[in-house]
Amino acid sequence: MAGYVGILSVELHFPENESLKGKRKYLKSAKAQLHQRFGASVAEVDHHELWQRAGLTVACVARGYSELNELLAAAERYLGAQEYELIRSERRIMSVEELPGDPYVAGLALEGAGWEGDLDEMRDSD
Repeated sequence: MAGYVGILSVELHFPENESLKGKRKYLKSAKAQLHQRFGASVAEVDHHELWQRAGLTVACVARGYSELNELLAAAERYLGAQEYELIRSERRIMSVEELPGDPYVAGLALEGAGWEGDLDEMRDSD
């Protein structure tokens, strides 16, 4: 199976922002644009309680390494061109084969949650 998964970790600074409500407005727009323009999944992962900072993780997938690298670079450029500041950015790209864990649970620990039978059935159906 071919394909690549890319993760872009960024830290944003909102120097003019004065409230968590204002920060949510910026983040809602950024998340929507990243999804719309780049097909990205985005989560706020750090600095939840701070109203002038945010840590985001942006995830994208693509068939080829170069295609994915350019996609993440474009997302990074987009974030850097906004009215807030992009103060840190880190990219990581892995092939699907490099991903750890069971492909059915993608690293999620579901043991003890009553899902074991369902997972066994999924594995057996392949």
